[in-house]
Amino acid sequence: MKVTEHIKNAKKTLFTFEILPPLKGQNIQHIYDNIDPLMEFMPPFINVTYHREEVIYKRLGNGLLEQKVVKKRPGTVGICAALMNKYKIDPVPHILCGGFSKEDTENALIDLDFLGIENVLALRGDSMKNETYFEPEEGGHVFAKDLVSQIVGMNNGHYLEEELLNKSKTNFSVGVAGYPEKHFEATSLNMDIKYLKEKVDAGADYITTQLFYDNEKYFNFVNKCREAGITIPIIPGIKPIATKKHLSMIPHQFYVDIPDALALEVLKCKDNKEVRQVGVEWAIQQSKELIKFGVPVLHYYSMGKSDNIYNVAKELF
Repeated sequence: MKVTEHIKNAKKTLFTFEILPPLKGQNIQHIYDNIDPLMEFMPPFINVTYHREEVIYKRLGNGLLEQKVVKKRPGTVGICAALMNKYKIDPVPHILCGGFSKEDTENALIDLDFLGIENVLALRGDSMKNETYFEPEEGGHVFAKDLVSQIVGMNNGHYLEEELLNKSKTNFSVGVAGYPEKHFEATSLNMDIKYLKEKVDAGADYITTQLFYDNEKYFNFVNKCREAGITIPIIPGIKPIATKKHLSMIPHQFYVDIPDALALEVLKCKDNKEVRQVGVEWAIQQSKELIKFGVPVLHYYSMGKSDNIYNVAKELF
């Protein structure tokens, strides 16, 4: 079932979360161990991230370095198939511009279609660690709106090879990312919403937001989206703070603010066990306020660990 259909059929706010593929060399049991406790709250779908390749340098001696391109977290498509088989649940794989040519994208979508997957989240993706700015793959998309257009095109039976015969249509519901505190490359929130509207006009069906800790930022974002003519569902993303390091790591990595009230409570904590409890309590209050606001779904970023997400969800669902 499509994400939009789950939202349409829901009688209350839905619970969903996102998982990371395990590091190369690990097995899928780690994924199951984190998902199993959360199934109590009946998530209708689970997002599965895709991690693009990274450049690493291996010392060869004599001062020489060998550059290698590696994928540290493969397995997105396989995990999606496993989730469908084990949990009878709808996976939402992430599809990136970065690291994919248009042909790579088309082939990936064909694989997902053959598996019966009906949902994708279309993202530009981050730049590689050795790049200052995002560089597309040769023959790939520069912007997420163009990726959305390709996916929607395949839904209408349009393939890169126009001369193909008996072309079948795919059936994907397409989600895109939104940024309540703006994308870090955008000149302003208003301009960022302009670009978001372009993704919606290209055919996006719903929006999932970057994590945030101040609900007023989300409310303001939603209001501005509605004023801009964006009417599709906007799913808020929540990540409980779990360590003191998050006070610096999260703003650095995700370009979001942490409210003073939350930061001061974290700083009072004696250890990370206390920090996790503060993070859970903040996420519970955030979630309650968002449910009251009428959000269709609460989407939690687990980052590979589910215990704090479980402690939040048990108070809400």
